[in-house]
Amino acid sequence: MKRVYVKEEACMGCGLCRVYCLAEHSRTRDIIKAFKRESPRSLPRIRVERNGEVSFSLQCRHCDEPWCVYSCFTGAMYIDEVTGAVAVDAEKCIGCWTCIVACPYGALTRDRDRKVVAKCDLCPGNDVPACVANCPNEALVFAEDGKAGQLVRN
Repeated sequence: MKRVYVKEEACMGCGLCRVYCLAEHSRTRDIIKAFKRESPRSLPRIRVERNGEVSFSLQCRHCDEPWCVYSCFTGAMYIDEVTGAVAVDAEKCIGCWTCIVACPYGALTRDRDRKVVAKCDLCPGNDVPACVANCPNEALVFAEDGKAGQLVRN
């Protein structure tokens, strides 16, 4: 399964991954409209961590052993049988946030307006997730598990 990996040495903490993620998950998929006109505003499913000179993006790892799925009371969190990605069914989500507590990476977000969890969905329908496609330094890589280490080190 393909996942998003981070090349920390290439990340400059610009946050464009968040901007494009928010736009991709908005109703209009237009950056200006998504930020200025949509209400409630969509949430980015990615976070940028910064500590001095070091920065990197953080999003769902789509774990093979997903504690968020195991902890979900309603079955809203699940592994997509076709893609292998960890997904959320917003219709089943009750906003209890148990999945957020269970995630060892802190990669899930509360959508307080919709009272559901928001998480990386790898931008279904796109060949490459919006965060990866729009990273100016190519700090984000979309790759198969076995090839990721080689791509991230280069």
